[in-house]
Amino acid sequence: MADHRDVMIKDWAEWLTVRVATASAIPSTTLERELRLLFDILIEGVGPMRRSVNEVWHHACEHYGRFGAARGLAAGEIVEELQYLRELITRRIGPVLTGLRQRQAMAIILRLNSTLDKGIAVAVVGYTDALVATLFAQNGVPAPDSALDTHDIERQLEQIEGELAAVVRNR
Repeated sequence: MADHRDVMIKDWAEWLTVRVATASAIPSTTLERELRLLFDILIEGVGPMRRSVNEVWHHACEHYGRFGAARGLAAGEIVEELQYLRELITRRIGPVLTGLRQRQAMAIILRLNSTLDKGIAVAVVGYTDALVATLFAQNGVPAPDSALDTHDIERQLEQIEGELAAVVRNR
């Protein structure tokens, strides 16, 4: 998976850019950084570090949901974006898995799907939390400028990247 990382991130980012016209001014570099972080955690999550990165995966997916709310997406669009990642991974690593023993390939596929399913659920929770927080902050009336600002998103990404680095460092 790591060998195909850059190509998959590029394909995923292009698909998102074409598919979703974002309402907010989130830079494409921030979007790609978010996608790269999710993918890096997913790579670690299917290997021997899977138990160690569970919490980081949870934080990253929750952030992705909040990030989607800041981009003006609907909950279904966030699900669709992560489902597209599943499709990309299946297309790219399918041929690699055919060279493995059947049990090993099946274990990897099941682990990937389980991890992505949990991530989708957590992303939707993060999205919902962001919307509820916005509504409570404005007495039930969403304000037009209530989305996360880019600096806040970048700060949160740094924090999650630090969590991943700490887990990888402690191998």
